[in-house]
Amino acid sequence: MAKPNKKGPVRTVDIYCASCSVALFRYRKGGKGALVKSFMERIVKNHTKNNTHCPTCEQEFGRMTLIRGTPAIKFVGGKVRFK
Repeated sequence: MAKPNKKGPVRTVDIYCASCSVALFRYRKGGKGALVKSFMERIVKNHTKNNTHCPTCEQEFGRMTLIRGTPAIKFVGGKVRFK
């Protein structure tokens, strides 16, 4: 399978925790679909200490995984939102 484009899309979105609304990431997202995963190489700004838990409420919002051989975070449904 093909790897994701490293440069990626130009449009950035802010990803927030759904329960406490604190900023988690700034991410270069492509397409119009739902936010299911985020590739680590496309994260522009990271506000978390470890990449899977919210820094304020300590709720787990995702799991680390490999997608097409690239490190990524798969989000748990309903735990994050983006603008």
